[in-house]
Amino acid sequence: MKIVYCIAGTYNSGGMERVLANKANWFAHQGHDVTIITTEQKGRKPFFSLDKRIVCHDLGIGYEENNGGTFLNKLLHYPSKQYRHRKKLTRLLEQIKPDITVSMFCNDVSFLPKIKDGSKKVLEIHFSKFKRLQYARKGLWRLADIYRNKREERQVKQFDRFIVLTEEDKTYWGDLANIEVIPNARTFDPEHVASLDTKKVVAIGRFTYQKGFERLIDAWNMICRQHPEWHLDIVGDGENRTQLQNLIDYYGIGDSITLCPPSNNIEGIYNNASIIALSSRYEGLPMILLEAQAYGLPIVAFDCKCGPSDVVTNGVDGYLVAEGDCHALSLKLSIVMENESLRQQMGREARKNSSRYSEENIMSKWNTLFQQLNAL
Repeated sequence: MKIVYCIAGTYNSGGMERVLANKANWFAHQGHDVTIITTEQKGRKPFFSLDKRIVCHDLGIGYEENNGGTFLNKLLHYPSKQYRHRKKLTRLLEQIKPDITVSMFCNDVSFLPKIKDGSKKVLEIHFSKFKRLQYARKGLWRLADIYRNKREERQVKQFDRFIVLTEEDKTYWGDLANIEVIPNARTFDPEHVASLDTKKVVAIGRFTYQKGFERLIDAWNMICRQHPEWHLDIVGDGENRTQLQNLIDYYGIGDSITLCPPSNNIEGIYNNASIIALSSRYEGLPMILLEAQAYGLPIVAFDCKCGPSDVVTNGVDGYLVAEGDCHALSLKLSIVMENESLRQQMGREARKNSSRYSEENIMSKWNTLFQQLNAL
């Protein structure tokens, strides 16, 4: 098959970029013709390694140039960029003639199903239905988020298949004829699990509002002085780095927390951790949780929409607490930090449960879906 993936860029270290790299590599290894089309790459290298057989094209649209600007600025520039995007993408798809074209729910959602290149159109979402509303923006931005959320309810129906990550999120979209659940696959199947004897808690993700790391810092401030031998590493980068560092400095706990840059050696990070923490306001299906379980790591997380409750069995392989309850998060972290036998027990359960998300299981679902669509 000829398979095309459309995404803003592959240069970020986020979960969606990791998932795309894993799937594209898997299909390329199976002998399929895989192309990735971006709009914001600007010559930057993919953060995650891609099979040399995968072809990459960047359309150079530049949506991100208007991020962080005023509402009026974005309103003025977005229509012309949409026009150029549609024109360039149509021309490229007509040249490639793919069998399957997949949107990663970026800026092509509004027009991709209307491009008549002969390919079946698949839309996959890596957040929950309420992503835009969970931005919690104010004023005109809030009204725009409400409008776009309602518009997306109509747009997803135009695709041949609409893929969500969890059964929970599927219920939020209603009774759609084209909807299907395929979770992300874990990235690793390590031979050896983490020893869980290091005094280290790890969180991983972009330094953005969504990931809520300032709330994790609040929770850590409540307990770190009672556990001076423990350290928290927050691994990532993003626009909130300065804000997070300022909060750490304000609490005076810089010797207990490190903001670590993204790393290609993610395996080493998991191997050196004893607990994984997740403080997100919203998710789709967090890759960090799937990967943590593969390494036999207990998880302490906010039970945000969506994903944590699909992965973590509360009290068995980790703890879930009410989203936003920093005090509860700190208490559960303390319990796991103080009890090595509990950590080891939860770690064993986590490793056992991770088999649900093996690459073999998940990619067989994608392969079957693409084969079925291609046969129509």
